[in-house]
Amino acid sequence: MRRPSPFLLHGWLLEWWRHYGKNRKLAIHVATREGRLVGALPLCRTRRFGLRVTEFVGGTKAPLADLMVASDENRATTDRLIDQVRSSGDDFADLFGLPGNSRLAAALPPGSLRLLERLEAPVLDLGAGWEAVYEEKLSSKARGERRRERRRLESLGTVEVSIARTREELRSALEDAFRLHQLRWKGQRETSGFSTPVGRVFHRAALLRLAQQDVPRLVTLRLNGQGIAFALYLQLERTVYGLAMAFDPAFARYSPGTETLLCSLESAADEGAQRVEFLGADAPYKRRFADRMEPIYEGIGLPSTVFGRLAVEALVGGIRARRRIKRSETARRLYDRVPRLARS
Repeated sequence: MRRPSPFLLHGWLLEWWRHYGKNRKLAIHVATREGRLVGALPLCRTRRFGLRVTEFVGGTKAPLADLMVASDENRATTDRLIDQVRSSGDDFADLFGLPGNSRLAAALPPGSLRLLERLEAPVLDLGAGWEAVYEEKLSSKARGERRRERRRLESLGTVEVSIARTREELRSALEDAFRLHQLRWKGQRETSGFSTPVGRVFHRAALLRLAQQDVPRLVTLRLNGQGIAFALYLQLERTVYGLAMAFDPAFARYSPGTETLLCSLESAADEGAQRVEFLGADAPYKRRFADRMEPIYEGIGLPSTVFGRLAVEALVGGIRARRRIKRSETARRLYDRVPRLARS
């Protein structure tokens, strides 16, 4: 893949299927040449409001999903895989997670798949090395403030940073991460899945499975042995993929989330990572470190029935309306005020 996704690794998709595959049917398309796998498109089928819908295996938990083809294959292989999808008989396709240069979207006839930006997906380049990136992204004043906050935190006791990456290390570190995530996001909306029982079970199983390939990294900031912040990411092909982070609100004045994020970026750079895919929305802490946005899209289309065409138009219209509201300054101010009003 041009933008390899750890969320298409077997361990991740297998556990997603086990925990979220109910009422879905696999529709994995593969191409082989002389017994060698040369192409794949991991899809599944589900039903919504009585309609048959094509999705990526992994659903919304497989960002950067796309058609995969061996580098030495010609266009004919891509066309054969595309033909399989178009002849599926499903009412329409809803493919979340496509990159901007999607091979799948480019291979389809113009207008057959509508690409809608869903996530800004900030990206940071680490190629210049951590020291250069650190000085570029944080002013001398910000670096000084970080040192002062670290000293203030150390005045409370022993401060340690640990990195879990083996199955054994991850088993215990994940429990700390789940606890911190619940503290940070209690009563608030978030989309990582860490807040639900099935989400925690899924992430635990998937991460332990991916640990066999040395993909997960869980960085935890501890005070007197107790976790107060974490940053969880996947590392593949010299690229870091952000997954989740949180901190104990009781220690917010010490900026433990920022400290843990910086420690995780430094560690990744030391391992040779050249790029950071923050993924997700354009949050302020991501914007602070990002070099640019490389959005992730949802592809909706390929209708084969009248009801499928109606569903496509309704979905596209609804998503565009929500995007307009999200980008409205008035709506954003109202959204930011709602939690405070609710608490008061």
